[in-house]
Amino acid sequence: MHQKYTFGDQRAVKHPKYQDVRQPLRTFRNRLLTVMTILWFAGLSLYEVKAQLPPTREADTSLQSQLQILQQQIDELKAQQVVPTQYLSQLPSAPAAAMGEDEYDSDLPEYMFGDSSNSNQFPTARLTGFFQADAVGFIQDAANIQAVGDIQNGADFRRARLAAAGDAWENIGYMLEMDFAFPGRPSFMDVWLEVRDVLGGNNVRIGQYRQPFGMDGLTSVKELTFLERGLPFAFLPFRQIGAMFFGNTEDEQSTYALSGFRFPTGPYGGNIGDSGGFGVATRLTHLLIDNGGCDGLLHLGGGFTFANPANNLVQYRNQPEVFVSETGGAAQVPVGVPLAVPPFVDTGLIPTQNFSLFNAELAYAIGSFYAQSEMIYAVVNERNGTTNNFSGGYAHFGYFLTGESRTYNRKGGVFGRVVPLEPFSRDGGCGAWEVAGCWSYIDLNDKNIQGGRLTDLTLGVNWYLNQFTKFQFNYIHAFLNSSSNVNGPVIDNSNADILALRAQVDF
Repeated sequence: MHQKYTFGDQRAVKHPKYQDVRQPLRTFRNRLLTVMTILWFAGLSLYEVKAQLPPTREADTSLQSQLQILQQQIDELKAQQVVPTQYLSQLPSAPAAAMGEDEYDSDLPEYMFGDSSNSNQFPTARLTGFFQADAVGFIQDAANIQAVGDIQNGADFRRARLAAAGDAWENIGYMLEMDFAFPGRPSFMDVWLEVRDVLGGNNVRIGQYRQPFGMDGLTSVKELTFLERGLPFAFLPFRQIGAMFFGNTEDEQSTYALSGFRFPTGPYGGNIGDSGGFGVATRLTHLLIDNGGCDGLLHLGGGFTFANPANNLVQYRNQPEVFVSETGGAAQVPVGVPLAVPPFVDTGLIPTQNFSLFNAELAYAIGSFYAQSEMIYAVVNERNGTTNNFSGGYAHFGYFLTGESRTYNRKGGVFGRVVPLEPFSRDGGCGAWEVAGCWSYIDLNDKNIQGGRLTDLTLGVNWYLNQFTKFQFNYIHAFLNSSSNVNGPVIDNSNADILALRAQVDF
């Protein structure tokens, strides 16, 4: 599905330093033109003479002598061409930036001015992208409306992304991805370059990328079982600008990654500040059971993150695993209602010295069934010396009614794309049908921080028309055990039911 293009200047260029070596070639060209002109006139004269006079042996001998002399001159000029050609092929090619358009000489082939064996191979680029269109409806009880406001039904593009990815060289890759639906419009997503097969066959990535922490966070949004990641996703540092070393064992049973990054990174990859502003993240995974494919697979993983925010602040918040918004302004929505799904839990801004995150992952797959779970524990050290502890977790499962198995990405340590056995097409096929369920929770209450506690139960049905197109339906019941005190008094035990549909295509 991806289109590959090849870029490169196919023109020969020359360096002013070596312009004199072409003089013999130009001389050869001019002399050859003179000789051809003489031959033409000689032939014309011969035709006229033969038309008027009977041929004689002396005339034939004279003409043959002249032709032999001319042929000898041509052979000598051809021999002179070999020397400059061999010499020019050994000259270093000049940088393209130093060339001018008027220095281009189309008479000389490209191979005379350096090795161009890779000019038709790199850099390469392919265009990729996807969009997710959502329609969402809310049913809230009175206590929930009091706690978070009257959330409006709506439709929105959750994500709309375009990316260029490819290779700058045989061991240099890159990606430039922008999102046109996320606030900022467009905003930087994955913007990085990576050097492959270094330090023992591993890789180094530099730029903005997803930090190596959490199985859910590292699973592509195009391949999520549900519309959104679980509630503990609120803790992740996620995309930050930095440098990462990562790889996997030769048998692809284990993965490892270590990243250093600036924190917090803005929507365009920037971060400034002298007071901290750094972070580290690491992740290890291993397959305890691997019977090939997904017919008996047990994944175990763990991660750690430490960060010292540049702005000395941290904030954790989340909504019940669905999102819809209207960014056109207050004129586009009724008066007094939220412009987007508001956070159900929110710590507010916490003056923070540093924080640490601990993570444990467990996943299993056999046949058409798979399951995945995580726990995350956060320790936040405030600037006044107080230490707050927050936590979250989730567990979800999926089962394919049509017999497919969930693939596993061994180099990434995450579940991968669903490929239907019989794609939906003009010739028939029903695609892949999946039923799924999820439990997730997040607790942001501790000591002087009352961010709230939220539990979600989700039931989902997914229809994969093919490996690039799918429709999803989620029913979410949100138990807001206690609301945040950020926007008013704490409200206990409120509920909301959410119905959501998504159409997604990627290319």
